[in-house]
Amino acid sequence: MRNAPNIWDILHEFVTNVIFISYFCRRMDKNYKETISIRFISTAFMILAIAIFKPFGLEAGQWQTYLHLLGLFALGLSSCFITEVILRYIVHMPRSYERGINYIISRNLRFQLINTPLVALLICLYRHFVMSSLVESNRLSLSNYLETLVIIAFLSFAIGLYWRFKFRSRFLAMELEETKQMNEELKEMQLKVSSSPSRGRNVEITDVIPDSSGNQTSPSLDGLEKALTLTGTTNESVTLQTAHLLYIEAVGNYVKVCHLRNGEVRTDMLRATMKQMDETLHDYPMIVRCHRAFLVNLAQVEQIVSHSGSTQLIIKHCRESLPVSRSNMAQVKAAISHNM
Repeated sequence: MRNAPNIWDILHEFVTNVIFISYFCRRMDKNYKETISIRFISTAFMILAIAIFKPFGLEAGQWQTYLHLLGLFALGLSSCFITEVILRYIVHMPRSYERGINYIISRNLRFQLINTPLVALLICLYRHFVMSSLVESNRLSLSNYLETLVIIAFLSFAIGLYWRFKFRSRFLAMELEETKQMNEELKEMQLKVSSSPSRGRNVEITDVIPDSSGNQTSPSLDGLEKALTLTGTTNESVTLQTAHLLYIEAVGNYVKVCHLRNGEVRTDMLRATMKQMDETLHDYPMIVRCHRAFLVNLAQVEQIVSHSGSTQLIIKHCRESLPVSRSNMAQVKAAISHNM
């Protein structure tokens, strides 16, 4: 009977914690509520597995087994929240879906690496101080810790696979929906820009007409006749109409300027840096940095595609695929929204 008060104390503490969590869940935002829900489900899965296989001498406890399972549930849930605090404030990895699926998977892996030995230690201490009366083998020892660690690691691995599959499926669905919306906004922006004479210097021109010499040239719209000259650190320069610029790519100490001339795709090399190109094209809102090695003219983007966390821009006329880095994604979205 001497262990009964300890069990009831644990039960009382568990119920108190559940009430406390339920109360504050109402005041938390969706992200925090989801975190609590995920940890609650994961811990419940772990306790269910323990209830089925009954390690640690739980089968000898009879009716007390259920109280011990509640105690282990409270420890598992507490360990999850301690690990969340460590990840957020010490490892500096807050929970965020905006950073992509690779970030989420990496964070969950680190969560498991921290939480698994921690929860194994807490369970070992619980076995020693509360469950040692059931079987003598529950006394704290290195072998007991290793045994508990193996069990928790296996359960953690199974839980991790489940959440990895669930997060990947969810993220891909979100990614497809976001890409679809961005493509709709891109088309709307291009239509708006092409129909605005005051912004003609940034429109995309696809029709061509012969000039006096018989060459194929673009029709003259307000602003398109103004040429833009790109220069580097040497005497070479490239003169083009802004609307005909497709993209600029960094290639070692040079930049490759891909643009339209007489209806054909042409590339010119300049000895220059992307920083110089960025500064030269700063006043053209349709031209943005989509990657550390690429500047792109959004008016010449045919489609935005996403696959497994990777976003690319398909360029008109040349069908090149330009990568969009996660750090530049916000800039691309803002440019599309701003020019709509």
